[in-house]
Amino acid sequence: MSAIAPERIASRAAIVGEDTRITRALPHRQRRTVGAWCFLDHLGPVQFAPGAGMHVGAHPHIGLQTFTWMIEGDVVHRDSLGNEQVIRPGQVNLMTAGRGIAHTEDSLHDGARMHAAQLWIALPESECRCEPWFENYPQLPTADVGGFRATLLAGSAFGQTAPTRVYSPLLGIDLVADDAATATLPLRTDFEYAAMMLRGTASVAGETIAPGEWLYFAPGRDALDIASDAATQLLVLGGTPMHEDIIIWWNLVARSQAEIEAALADWNAGRFAPVRAGSTAERLVAPSLDGVQLRAGR
Repeated sequence: MSAIAPERIASRAAIVGEDTRITRALPHRQRRTVGAWCFLDHLGPVQFAPGAGMHVGAHPHIGLQTFTWMIEGDVVHRDSLGNEQVIRPGQVNLMTAGRGIAHTEDSLHDGARMHAAQLWIALPESECRCEPWFENYPQLPTADVGGFRATLLAGSAFGQTAPTRVYSPLLGIDLVADDAATATLPLRTDFEYAAMMLRGTASVAGETIAPGEWLYFAPGRDALDIASDAATQLLVLGGTPMHEDIIIWWNLVARSQAEIEAALADWNAGRFAPVRAGSTAERLVAPSLDGVQLRAGR
């Protein structure tokens, strides 16, 4: 049976923190999730001006994991569990919000270069109220795949398994080529997948894509052909399709509007534990839900 043709989806521009520009791939009106991956921001590559950097003030999360893949630059994570961790290139920070956590993110050095991908993973209902935790992963499995340097961010591939602790069947791979490269990635037919360009251009399943756009692949494929003529970098994400409806609002993932409203009320009333001191950014104010009717989906 021939595979279903991929969907081409354009990312949109957004701002995080004080004034850091990013492109947001997920959620999108065409596709809200890919597996349990429910959020993807691509930051950079950017060279900050002297005295400028990324500074995201204290804000809460529930019902999700934040997954930071650092490509260039250094960022300081501080959270309400008391953690303070610098994430460096080639590392992942994974924060599990569960029933609730708050954190800040700051450039370690202003005026530096930065390139990163910020993802969220929706926790399954059985785990969405778990105790919060945080872990830094300084070393991840790598492999040479047809001239691409493949870093395994989550799940299993190339006979290896990533150490990142996730709660759903997932895959995350970063692929980098310094010159022309051609590879075929074996896929699980029960997974859906996304391929997003970070630098350069590449042909994925015969479709040329560039930064700012990505391709969605429905379940049923057993392989993905990727080729580039020059230096390039892309993310391949996958997972079993979600069979649970979720609501995404601001920095929160939940199953009902009542859960979102309760978390917003707790944040505005100061009932989240305080974030470890050190960030220069102001605490974020939660947006109002007055008159807004949220819709659950997948």
